[in-house]
Parts: sequence; C-alpha cells; structure tokens
Amino acid sequence: MEMDLDKISNLPGHVIDQILSQLSIKEAVKTSILSSKWRFKWATLPHLVFDNQCFPVSSQDQTIVKNKLVSIVDHVLLLHNGPIYKFKLSHRDLLGITDIDRWILHLSRCSIKEFVLEIWKGQRYKMPSSLFLCQNLVHLELFNCFLKPPLTFKGFGSLKSLDLQHVTLAQDVFERLISSCPLLERLTLMNFDGFAHLNINAPNLQYFDIGGVFEDISFENTSHLAVVAIGLYVNVGDDQKQVYSNSSNLLKFFVHLPLIRRLEVQSYFLKYLAVGTLPGRLPIPCVNLNFLSLRINFNDAEEVLTALCLLRSSPNLQELEILARPEELAAVAKFINFQEDDHSSFTFNQLQLVKIFGISGTQRELNFINLVLLTSPVLERMTVKPASIDGSWELVKELLRFRRASTIAEVIYLDP
Repeated sequence: MEMDLDKISNLPGHVIDQILSQLSIKEAVKTSILSSKWRFKWATLPHLVFDNQCFPVSSQDQTIVKNKLVSIVDHVLLLHNGPIYKFKLSHRDLLGITDIDRWILHLSRCSIKEFVLEIWKGQRYKMPSSLFLCQNLVHLELFNCFLKPPLTFKGFGSLKSLDLQHVTLAQDVFERLISSCPLLERLTLMNFDGFAHLNINAPNLQYFDIGGVFEDISFENTSHLAVVAIGLYVNVGDDQKQVYSNSSNLLKFFVHLPLIRRLEVQSYFLKYLAVGTLPGRLPIPCVNLNFLSLRINFNDAEEVLTALCLLRSSPNLQELEILARPEELAAVAKFINFQEDDHSSFTFNQLQLVKIFGISGTQRELNFINLVLLTSPVLERMTVKPASIDGSWELVKELLRFRRASTIAEVIYLDP
C-alpha cells in the first residue's frame, strides 16, 4: 500500500502564495517548519506588514520590545528574496531613527509600490532623501513625519494615492509635491502644519479628503475631482470679510469642480464658503452632485444663505445630510423665512434620502425641514435626530403636521 502523499508539501506554488498572503509576517515565517518546500517560501512575499497586529504590544520593557522588532525587520529584509511591492511599518513603540532610515534606504533599491509609515510616538520623523528615490511608488501613506525633498526631486511619476496625516512641510514643498505627481487620483491631508494656503493643482485628482487648520484653499486644473470631504477650521474675522467683500469664496471653490459628485462640508468650512458676495445660485449648476453633507449653524444667516445656494444649484441631489451646530447662538444678522422663500427655486426632484441631526427644534430649523418636505416629490425617508431630549415631544408633533410632496415619504424620529 502506497503511503498517502504529503498534501501540504505538494500544494501548487500559487496556492501556497495565496495562503501566505493571508498571514501576518510572524505566522508566515512559522510555516517554514511545515516542509522543505515551505522553508523559505515566506521570503518571497511581496507584501511586508509590521504592525501591532503582527507584533502585539506587551508588558515587557520598551527597549526589549524595540530591539525585538528591529531584529525581526532586519532579519526579514536580509533574507527576503524577490521584489517588495508593499512595506508597512506601524508600531506604538518608539523606534530608532537610524533603523527606519536604513530600512527606507534598502527599500529604495527595490521596486516598492506601496509605502506606509506610521510613527505613533515622539517628534516628527524627518523622511530621508532615499524615500524620494522610490519612483515606482503608487501609494504613499505617512503619519507623524516631516517632509523636505532634496532639490533634485522631480516628483513621483507613478503615484496615484497620497495620504499625509500629522505631517509638517513648507508651503512651497507642498505645492511642488502635489503638482509633480501627474497621476495623483486620491489625496488625504489631516492635521498638517507648515503651510496655510491649500493650492491644489492635480489634473487627475478624483478624491480629496482634508481636515485641519487653514487660511485659504483654491483648486486649479482639477476638472476630474468627484469626491470632496473638507473638515477645516478657519477663523474668518471681520478684517478677512472686508478683504473678500468684493469676491466670493463660494464661487472660487466651485469654479474648478465641474464634475463634483459627492461633497461633505464638515466642521466650520461652510463659514469660509459664506465669505464674500453670495449669489442666489451658482452660475453653473452641479448637475453631477448626488450627495451633499453640510455642517451648518442655523443661527448664522450667511451660512444658511450659502447652504440654500448650494441646494438650488444641485438639481440632481439624491441624498442630503444636515448636521446642525445648535450650541452656537450667535445673533442672526438677517432673518430668513423659509416659508416665504420661493419654493419653485428648489428642484429636489430626485432627492430620496434626508438626514437632519443635531437640531434643537428652533422655528428656523423646522421651517427648513418643512421646505424640504414640500419640494421633494420622490422623497422616501427623512431621519431627524435632535441634539437633546429637551422639547423632543414638541418637535415630534411639529413633524407630524408638515405636509409632504411625496406620497411615500417616511419621517423617522430618533431619540438623542
């Protein structure tokens, strides 16, 4: 009787590669004991990920943990045989700068396509010049880093996705970095410093997500940008309002976004858009915009007028999300009566889903809800959630009294 074949040893090579790709580096190395065919198979893995999931934080001395991690990364890179397409290092223990410098230098000699570095402790890590030699990079993700490319840096010609969080870089470095990545499609910026003017020049950019503090933002050559999420805080004082009195942040923002499909206006960005001359509607409507999310202070007349302009300029809107800031009780410079507004100027003929969260039940908020219900003939569901339980019963009664243009519209009330 013939002995049963060793099924594990005789698995096809592509099956072994698929199994190893689902394992962490730690578990992949352990497979070397299975058979001689598996012994060095892990050393050909093109994706190397070193994070807390791979090496959990222990109660050991930090120096011991650091030395162990450094030894493991060194060992893997030394024995690795073949291309490295992805390298991710994310660990909460403080690593040595010279160690990371050495690893990046090693990777710069490979055909690295994805590089992710997350430094969770300590000061900003200054990226070595060797990173900017990685001309095959398609995705770059950095956390808690300082960027200063060498003067010889001409950009990442293959980069399509850039994610920078808690980073420091100068104004000219930022502008040069963005404009010198001609294939860039996705850009994420969170909690940055070193520059305050966001000049975005990216002809292939499709997705833009940003959060932080800034003074101004402008788009140039961004005709393909379709998804924008902005959660920026900007302090617009009276002096700045005077400077922009003869211009319009709203018009400047949308002039280079002809294909905008999804827009999230978070934090206080609506206040920035409200600065300057406010038109009743945009000169060119956002015909592709199907999702709009607005963080708004209903007690600020300029913010409300800006929101109304956006709504009038979005004829094909399908989903609307309103996040109120009821804690702000600033005096309203101009009273806006939604009931007397020309309802014919709103064309919510495709609006199906509406969410209105954080309201306090003021008459102005209720009038806005009434306006949406009266001008949305295909509305399917409106979800309303107040900021607090105070006056919630009165709010429910008001909602029940509102007429609806849609015969199938359902108004859902959620407890705060």
